[in-house]
Amino acid sequence: MPLSTAHVATDHPSRHIEQVVAQADPAIGRLGGDGRATVTFEHGTCVLAPAGARLELVVTAQDEDAVRGIQEAVTRLLAESQGGQDLRVGWTPVTQGESVQITDPVVSDYLLTHCTPADDLLDELVTRTREATGNASGMQISADEGALLTLLVQLTGARNAVEVGVFTGYSSICIARGLPADGTLLACDVSEEWTSIAREYWERAGVDGRIELRIGPAADTLRALPAEPAFDIAFIDADKGGYPVYYEEVLQRLRPGGLIVLDNVLLGGRVLDPAYREEHHLAVRGLNDRIAADDRVDAVMLPVRDGVTLARKR
Repeated sequence: MPLSTAHVATDHPSRHIEQVVAQADPAIGRLGGDGRATVTFEHGTCVLAPAGARLELVVTAQDEDAVRGIQEAVTRLLAESQGGQDLRVGWTPVTQGESVQITDPVVSDYLLTHCTPADDLLDELVTRTREATGNASGMQISADEGALLTLLVQLTGARNAVEVGVFTGYSSICIARGLPADGTLLACDVSEEWTSIAREYWERAGVDGRIELRIGPAADTLRALPAEPAFDIAFIDADKGGYPVYYEEVLQRLRPGGLIVLDNVLLGGRVLDPAYREEHHLAVRGLNDRIAADDRVDAVMLPVRDGVTLARKR
């Protein structure tokens, strides 16, 4: 099936999506709870998804002419959402499915629609986060990564978990839901503002009794814990410059067989390019190399979203 994609730079991707759906025939436009929308035409579809400070578009259709027709229709709807002012929509050349690479947006969309879907509460949290934090909402994990976290907690039989980086609490809910009723999650963050949203949704999800939130620099919180193996699983998704410290402090407090999950280990591909030399680039690039050579763990890096490393303590 032919397809084409586009990235559109905009500070308000969600607003454009809502306006496109509102302008489209109600029979063809559908807005999902996670902010993504699908516009269905006679011979194909266009998926519109918010992605930080850009809008991602994915068109699939029965033939190349249909793809081009949908491209024109969607570009026109986007212009109307701007009051007639054109957004810069640069469509990729039409390609066939067998030419798709793992990094193509169409793969991302397919993955999101082929895992256990997030429930209404998590979808609402996505919307609330986007409204409350703007472009920072890109720090929230995706629905498929949340499903993966829950599965990993369940598969490891974890009872005690630690999370470094809470944001508005989506990942905390996913971790806590995988724990047994008497399980515990130590959640570390520095923001009272964003974790106030997390607290609200933890309570509504019925997992607040399993979560202990500690506000303050995570390195200090971890160092203040007893230096003994107490955790079964850890999720690290905070300031990237602090990753090496978080990894070491968590690893010594992880039981043998326990699992560390690190998010954003690709940094949008920047770890692959030595020209990027800011502190967080160097920190994550160096830690990636160190984990691969670390004889204390067995590790694998997965091309999930912005890269996820799983490191199991020997």
